[in-house]
Amino acid sequence: MARNKGGLVYSTGKETMASLLEGLSLEDQEETLPKEDQELRVRIERKGRKGKTVTLITGFVGQTADLEELGKELKAKCGIGGSVKEGEVILQGELVERVVALLREMGYTRTRG
Repeated sequence: MARNKGGLVYSTGKETMASLLEGLSLEDQEETLPKEDQELRVRIERKGRKGKTVTLITGFVGQTADLEELGKELKAKCGIGGSVKEGEVILQGELVERVVALLREMGYTRTRG
């Protein structure tokens, strides 16, 4: 039996991942909004990260591949590490002002810090 526990799939049965994901496709994902229509929020977070400060970018509407590309581009331009998880871009460090400026430069005009 498969259960959804916060994005993780746990199974005690003999199903395969292919059978669990059957029927899902890229067409089921939400279409990516144009850059000028994205309402991105940039904020700092420390809780739950063992005292480390990260910059979170939330509010992206679209396909995961597009969000991953945005995350990759921001990491490269800032010269830092980070990841894309659960619809958020996570960047290491306190970079709100720099990230907001970069996003606006990239065409995300409705970005707030």
